[in-house]
Amino acid sequence: MKNMLKSVAALFAVLILASSGVKAQKFAYIDLQELMVLMPEYKKAATHMEAYNDTLKTASDMMVKEFQKKVADYQNAEKTMPASVKEMKQKDLQDMQNNIEGYQQKMQEDLRNKQEELIKPIIEKAKNAISAVAKEGGYSYVFDSSVAGLLYKPEGDNVMGKVKTKLGIL
Repeated sequence: MKNMLKSVAALFAVLILASSGVKAQKFAYIDLQELMVLMPEYKKAATHMEAYNDTLKTASDMMVKEFQKKVADYQNAEKTMPASVKEMKQKDLQDMQNNIEGYQQKMQEDLRNKQEELIKPIIEKAKNAISAVAKEGGYSYVFDSSVAGLLYKPEGDNVMGKVKTKLGIL
């Protein structure tokens, strides 16, 4: 819905500019997602993200394995435990489970933050190259065709090739 509103607003602005007698505007488009995937920095970031995820997941798996072992030990000895010991063990297991859930939530947050940290400079580099190509080509606007809302895109105004050349991507 948010992307649709942005698209409608952009279209409205284009129509106003086009009808106001302002000099002819030159438009282009590029698939930013496709461009980023082609960049070597993106491949390095993806590899780094995978390693970071594996590290966090290993710690989570160890916690879960330890919890499962303690649950099995508890279940094996439960019948012979006094009520007070049983209650204490149940509380310990519940605390352990809560810690695992907390860690997993924190892990997801850390993964999102790391991804943002790694992707931000890649997006900036791509946008800088797009801006340079737009200035060189005399484009007033370059639209991202990877987002919904661009209903038509003429083949001649795709600046992907020029931006790839600017970034040194073959």
